[in-house]
Amino acid sequence: MEPYAAVAESYADFASYARADSATMADWAEGVAADPEVSAWVAALPGIKQQPNLVLAAARWHGVPAPGPYAALREALLGDDGSIMTTILERATQTNEVGRLATLLPALARVAEESERPLALLEVGASAGLCLYPDRWGYDYALPDGQRVLLGEEPRLPCAVKGDEAPPLPSRLPEVAWRGGVDLHPLDVTDTDAMAWLETLVWPEQDERRTRLREAIAIARSDPPDLRTGDLVETLPALVEEASEHGTPVVLHSAVIAYLSPADRDRYDALVRGLVAQGACRWISNEGKNVLPSVTRTGPPIPEGHSTFVLGLDGRMLAQTHGHGRTLRWTEVLR
Repeated sequence: MEPYAAVAESYADFASYARADSATMADWAEGVAADPEVSAWVAALPGIKQQPNLVLAAARWHGVPAPGPYAALREALLGDDGSIMTTILERATQTNEVGRLATLLPALARVAEESERPLALLEVGASAGLCLYPDRWGYDYALPDGQRVLLGEEPRLPCAVKGDEAPPLPSRLPEVAWRGGVDLHPLDVTDTDAMAWLETLVWPEQDERRTRLREAIAIARSDPPDLRTGDLVETLPALVEEASEHGTPVVLHSAVIAYLSPADRDRYDALVRGLVAQGACRWISNEGKNVLPSVTRTGPPIPEGHSTFVLGLDGRMLAQTHGHGRTLRWTEVLR
C-alpha cells in the first residue's frame, strides 16, 4: 500500500490487499473509502498517520469490536472524544511480522555462506526487533511438487514456494553474533502495553499470527536486541560501523521504507547503495513492489494488478514474496 496516497485511494488499495486475509479489515477500509464524512475525518490527520492499519487498529484498541460491522467503526470515529485520535498520533504501525523471516532466510543464508564472519544484523525500522532472530526459528517450506523442506526445530515458520525456479533454500541456519536496530519509536519487548499494541495490529481473524507474535516476543525477551531511537537515514552509517565490530553487517528491513516520504526513500536508497559499494555492509530489502523501484526493475516485470513484495539483496531482486511471509517465488536474474 502507498501510505502517502489520498484517503479514498489508500483505503481502497488496502482493502484489496487485505481481502484474502481479513474480511473485517477489507470491509472497514472499503467503507472508509466510500464514506466522505469518515474520509474527511481521516484526512484531517497528519499524512503518515492516515494509514489504514494505524487508524483501524486504534479504533480496535478503543473497543470497536472486530470482527464487526463498519457502522460501529464509523460511529466510533465520527463520535470520537479525542481518545482514538490521540492513540493514532502517539503510536505507529509496527507489526513486526516474524513470518517474513521465512522469505528473508535464503538471502541471509547466502550472505552467511559468502562471509567468513558471523552476521551482525542491523534492522532499520526495527519496532521491537522481533525479526532479528532468524537463527531461533525453524522453517517449513512447502515445494510445488508436494515435498517439504524442514529446517531447525519447532516452532517452524511456514512458507509455500511458488513458481518454476527452485529457491536456494539453506541447509543450516545462519550464525548471528549481534542483533541491533533503529526506529523512531523502538518498542521494548518487556513492556506489556507496547506488546499489547503489537497484538492489536494483527488483523482480527488471524489467530495463527497472534500466536506466532507471542512466541516471537518470548524469544526476544530471552535475549533482547540492541535497539536505538533515531532516524534511519541519519543514523545508518554509524550503526553499520558499530555492527562491523561484531560480524558482517547486514542491513535489513521489511515493510518499512514505504513509511518514508518519497524523497526520503530516494535518500535511503542512495545511502545504503553507497554503503554496499564501499563494502561496509550487505543489504537485504523486502518491500512492496513500488517502494524501491531501483530494486524492482532488476527483476522480471510485475503485472500492474499483482500485489507483491520484492526481496532484494544488495539492490537486486531475488524473489517476490507475500507481505507476511506466506509465499516465496524465486525470480533471480543471473548477471
